[in-house]
Amino acid sequence: MKTDTPKVLFEVCAKPMLSYVLDACRAVGIEKIYVVVGFGAELVKKSFADARDITWVLQSEQKGTGHAVLCCKEHLKDFDGLTFVLCGDGLLIRPQILEELTQKHNGQTAAILATAILDDPAGYGRIVRNETGDLEKIVEHKECSEDQLTIQEINPSYYLFDNKALFDSLEKINNDNVQGEYYLTDVFEIMLNAGKKVAVVTAVRPEEAMSVNTKEQLDKMNEIMCKRLENRDAD
Repeated sequence: MKTDTPKVLFEVCAKPMLSYVLDACRAVGIEKIYVVVGFGAELVKKSFADARDITWVLQSEQKGTGHAVLCCKEHLKDFDGLTFVLCGDGLLIRPQILEELTQKHNGQTAAILATAILDDPAGYGRIVRNETGDLEKIVEHKECSEDQLTIQEINPSYYLFDNKALFDSLEKINNDNVQGEYYLTDVFEIMLNAGKKVAVVTAVRPEEAMSVNTKEQLDKMNEIMCKRLENRDAD
């Protein structure tokens, strides 16, 4: 975006992108929210200074999504329950998706994630399933083989974890990949190899998986969100 403004503070329909994610969490009754900040941390915190339900967690070095969640370990290591992990710029998430993940989670499930099917999946992590249709692993776009690049089911980063299973698995991830980062998505293969259950729900609409990395994408996001808000007000 060629700017010093943290991406989550870019405004869509006159609100920072992060606001929509926080509102979706609050709409389903989530009371404890941990926001991991790095670049522009003070700007983000200042923008949400009035939010009393946020605990800010600093990721001083950007070492990947898995490392970002690990930064929350001191806050969550003793928590026995369910933990959502969401992206701060995933503003098109609907509370209904979070409710569906919660409803379909059970005591035997280590994690559940929502996926989307895209005509053009370029740039997204691919959902690799085995011969029976169950999740095998998630492969980040830059790590995909030629065959995996043809997969249209993608990972929009909507996760619900058994908290203890999450942090147990995070301790086992490494950064042996093209980016040299600790990928959160590696925990799913670790869980499955340990005999734990991971469920997948294909419940995300294609437009809801959209990310914002260019001015054109930001304009498109404004168009989608404003139309959604108009339809909501008309109901």
